[in-house]
Amino acid sequence: MTCEYKLYNPTWCPGCGNYMIRDALKQALEELDIEPHNAVIVTGIGQAAKMPHYIGANGFNGLHGRALPPGIGVKLANKELTVIVESGDGDTYGEGGNHFIHAIRRNVNIAHFVHDNQIYGLTKGQGSPTTARGQKTTLQFDGVKLEPVKPLALSLTMGAGFVARGFSGDKAHLVNLMKEAITYNGYAHLDIFQPCVVWNKINTFRWYKDHTYYLPDYYDYTDYENAYKKALEWDDGIPLGILYKVEKDTYDDSFDFIKNGEPLVDAELNPMDAEKYMKEFY
Repeated sequence: MTCEYKLYNPTWCPGCGNYMIRDALKQALEELDIEPHNAVIVTGIGQAAKMPHYIGANGFNGLHGRALPPGIGVKLANKELTVIVESGDGDTYGEGGNHFIHAIRRNVNIAHFVHDNQIYGLTKGQGSPTTARGQKTTLQFDGVKLEPVKPLALSLTMGAGFVARGFSGDKAHLVNLMKEAITYNGYAHLDIFQPCVVWNKINTFRWYKDHTYYLPDYYDYTDYENAYKKALEWDDGIPLGILYKVEKDTYDDSFDFIKNGEPLVDAELNPMDAEKYMKEFY
């Protein structure tokens, strides 16, 4: 390991699960020996979206729910960069739901880490797409009326080639999952349980420890049907680990000028070259 990432003082609440996710990300990037100038962290809006402010890598803050489009754009413009999209459960599965499902379809080579605390933490405790039905919040004071999104099942339904779940309370396990996602050739979806210690008093560190289990070493993550069953497990135990991983054709590699050519950002562009095409319309 020759590279090192600087960390900056966050404004997250003391005890927030985001701290561990940031530390795990730092360790994963350093162990993969990805230099900070070659890494880009793209986010939307929310507590998870503050990640580029607190770690010394290239960063881009977009709009709420809109982290994936600029992340995809960065990767297509410069294939040499390692692109990581960080967003929350609301940012991804709520406001960004449409971008989420189509990012899976495109299968661009990016890693997507979703900080899933099952609540809207930045806006003070409303139910998110992953909040349990019936759970009382600062807005749904008589209980959430909607069924929660099952993000990993949705990801598998849309055809994702890499689907995994981690827990911020187990850094070593999370680091390994992040490294697997970053090095996967294609869109890698990693949902990370991340307790919100202020606004979600149900899904605490203890709750996640009591309700999750690790997929065993002999688990076959190439078995789609079994992976889908695992993605639906909840009440009797929630699996942590890589649920599904197979190689798939990527959007990037479907274009020869991207796959075999120089990064688009390095291409010499002369606006006058368009003149010959414009003349065709005269």
